Amino acid sequence: MLQQLRSEHIEVHVVSDTPHPITPDAIFPNNWVSFHPDGRVILYPMMAPNRRWERRPDILEQLRAHFQIVAVDDLSEAESRGKFLEGTGSLVFDYVNHRVYALRSPRTHEDLVHLVAAKLHMAPVIFDAWDERGQPIYHTNVLMCVGTCFAVICLDAIPGDRDQETLLSAFADTGHKVIAISFRQMAAFAGNMMEVVNARGEHLVLLSRTAYEALVPGQRQALQTFARLVPISIPTIEQIGGGSVRCMVAGIFLPTL
Repeated sequence: MLQQLRSEHIEVHVVSDTPHPITPDAIFPNNWVSFHPDGRVILYPMMAPNRRWERRPDILEQLRAHFQIVAVDDLSEAESRGKFLEGTGSLVFDYVNHRVYALRSPRTHEDLVHLVAAKLHMAPVIFDAWDERGQPIYHTNVLMCVGTCFAVICLDAIPGDRDQETLLSAFADTGHKVIAISFRQMAAFAGNMMEVVNARGEHLVLLSRTAYEALVPGQRQALQTFARLVPISIPTIEQIGGGSVRCMVAGIFLPTL
């Protein structure tokens, strides 16, 4: 995946995991940290105790050599109160229109969504969503992706008419083209994608090969209206780790030095 991203002229900063403590999910850094255009870094409260070890100050120190960090907001104390918010797994940011989308779940506490939205001067859009078994979907970025001009979302997972209307109205307000995916496509990680801009100014959509093959031609064409698709083959990570391409990328929006 790293080689493929760099071949697409995408700048990537790589940090090796440490032997101890054991952090089997550290390959998904998007859950413990987010980086923002105002120079703010947010550290998040994690539900799984072994994932809390992933928060590493030394990573921030390495990034200070390349980016301006003006504030670090550590929300991890909320873990002691049983409140969790797992980074850009829980929060899907629309930086262009200053909105943040979040679905309620045991890993996404509504109070913390409002707290982060206030810190970043964003409007929160909070809703409920369930999988085919009637269980709350654990992360928002499983269900949806918001790009500059498009939104991919599994509307079937949002049975509430009011929530659907709220989301569709929000996308209409911001001019996003809505591309609906099915439960089957969501299970194939088709909601877990990310738009990036490479060094040549090209807009690209990162997604797994599994997700790409789950999309029908019309959906691919709709996405390619706005960005070129970059499918990446990571079947072992998806099958064993339970996450996909979006989870493996912590987007850095900090000002550069």
